[in-house]
Amino acid sequence: MNADCTDGAHRARKRFGQNFLHDSQIIARIVDAIAPQADDQMVEIGPGQAALTAPLLLRLKQLKVIEIDRDLVARLRQRPPPGGSLEIIEADALSVDFAALAPAGALRVVGNLPYNISTPILFHLLDSLQQIQDMHFMLQREVVERMGASEGSKTYGRLSVMLQARCSVQPLFLVPPTAFVPAPKVESAIVRLTPLATQPAPALIQRLGELTKAGFGRRRKTLSNALQGVAEPDQLQRAGIDPKLRAEAVSVVQWLALANAGPSSP
Repeated sequence: MNADCTDGAHRARKRFGQNFLHDSQIIARIVDAIAPQADDQMVEIGPGQAALTAPLLLRLKQLKVIEIDRDLVARLRQRPPPGGSLEIIEADALSVDFAALAPAGALRVVGNLPYNISTPILFHLLDSLQQIQDMHFMLQREVVERMGASEGSKTYGRLSVMLQARCSVQPLFLVPPTAFVPAPKVESAIVRLTPLATQPAPALIQRLGELTKAGFGRRRKTLSNALQGVAEPDQLQRAGIDPKLRAEAVSVVQWLALANAGPSSP
């Protein structure tokens, strides 16, 4: 999409969660936040009509984009924006092996994520975190609030824990519905994710996933009840967690401590 996407050449499709960004000031602000450098290894999820793609290509030598909509793919191939070279990956982002797109620690990921599959995409990207330098996304405001929430807040949940255990989560600024065509019914927000220098071991992350799935899946129950069959009372004790607490009262550090607690005593 160029800065203006109101030419009617492509109608947004609900099944793909399409809302096309067209506000030139917002677009410039997003690009400035990303701060692309010419040699960056960057991939954009959901280029749509190239609103973000076009200004990025003016600063980059090359850019990979992932697009599932065949009509938009055809449009990009017929009229690629000027600047660096554009590589189009026609696929569902959930099926893409991001680890294969760049050397370790070099990949920069950006995009206006479809709100209907934003959480699955975030979890999918965590599987390739070793390759990723940083990520900048436009998401529904409520999702960004959940991503960066602290324990004790109403928005704190499994997504908060799983992301903050592995990334620094930095909400940047809000984007109003009027910046899109068609205008969504919700506010959006830009967020920056930066992988932490020290990453938990894969086994620890798997265990953390099991614990948070059980804990937040029964969030009205106390942990002693919610984690039955998943964690024993002595594991909670060794992690310094009161079993009478509910999942949303437990910090990311405490969840990691619980995941790191050894097997129950015989």
